[in-house]
Amino acid sequence: MYFDSFQAAMAMDGHGVFVWSAYGISVLVLALLLLRPWRQERRVLRELATQWKRSNQPPRGTNHSQANSGLSREGSDAPGS
Repeated sequence: MYFDSFQAAMAMDGHGVFVWSAYGISVLVLALLLLRPWRQERRVLRELATQWKRSNQPPRGTNHSQANSGLSREGSDAPGS
């Protein structure tokens, strides 16, 4: 092993502060690079779900039966019935 103790490894002959802060910053940057797109994807999917729900709702001021009253039922518009 290069160092006599754990404290010596952390100190690295006076350079430990620089080395370990570089490791810490690198881990922080990598974590942000992984988390930011994941959070952005969740936000976009939530927004798309909200837009989809809004587009599939009947217009305001009408109840469900009025909104579907223009739809033909099976056999009602068939010729010869």
